[in-house]
Amino acid sequence: MVPTAVITAAGVIPLALLIDRLIGDPRSVFHPVALAGRFIGFWGQPRKYRERIQRFAGVLFWLLTVSLFALPFFLVQFYAPLYLYLVIAPFLLKSCLAWRSLEEHTLAVVAALQQGIESGRKVAGMMVSRDTTALGREQILSAGYESLTENLTDSIVSPLIFFSFFGLAGAAVYRAANTMDAMLGYRDERVKIGWFPARMDDLLNYIPARITVIFLLLWFTIVGRAGPAMQMLRRDGHKRPGFNGGIVMAAMAGGCGIQFEKPGVYTIGDGGRSFDEAGDDIIRAVRAVTIMLAIFACSALILLGGLINSTGI
Repeated sequence: MVPTAVITAAGVIPLALLIDRLIGDPRSVFHPVALAGRFIGFWGQPRKYRERIQRFAGVLFWLLTVSLFALPFFLVQFYAPLYLYLVIAPFLLKSCLAWRSLEEHTLAVVAALQQGIESGRKVAGMMVSRDTTALGREQILSAGYESLTENLTDSIVSPLIFFSFFGLAGAAVYRAANTMDAMLGYRDERVKIGWFPARMDDLLNYIPARITVIFLLLWFTIVGRAGPAMQMLRRDGHKRPGFNGGIVMAAMAGGCGIQFEKPGVYTIGDGGRSFDEAGDDIIRAVRAVTIMLAIFACSALILLGGLINSTGI
């Protein structure tokens, strides 16, 4: 018989994804990530610290935030009765990922553009850190679909990977770390207090980003676009600052025949298709990677459970 802990973990993944598709990301002040965000917003103000201790403060509060956020997940993982775990765990894992909301935010940009360029700029500006006031239509769509593509790793693949290896507590540690990077990892007055959160996010996403690329290449192989995806991965994967997001964007750009552009910073891909033409293909690729990863993770957990059971480890 497959060990209970493994088979329940394998069952939590599809349940969490199903919950996500059904309810999305409810806006509530009691959402775990919203609570973490308020705490980060409280301590993550550089003006509260002398400049020479800002990096130390970033390290100290990173550890505290991760510990506080992950604690209830840890307690459920290791101390909740099985029946209670099966009820609570899918909702806790769902709180660490965002699949439906990523699509909704991107499609909101598309819908806003139908009302005019200024409306599109405004909605895109709520999703990305760049100045959107002078962007053209294709650049606005690029910002929206780029956010979807980059967050395929941050908001879907990484939480599922960390859950598969480390359970609910692992997914929670990752989500807290990624939230701190999203709020503090900028080259402005937050550069010192956000230095450690940014570095830890890069480190935690290093393997998941490459797993994302592998599944993207598998999908593009299925649809006959593996060659362009691989070509663009080799050529443009290094163009974006950092060593995680660029490779995912390059694979997506090549596979879908589009060009991501952040004016004055980078262009990834050759284009050839507009985002109006390729938008559905990008969303389809994100969905395919999510489902393939979920199937792979569940299968691996069940096989591991079987191995442990048969060997008596």
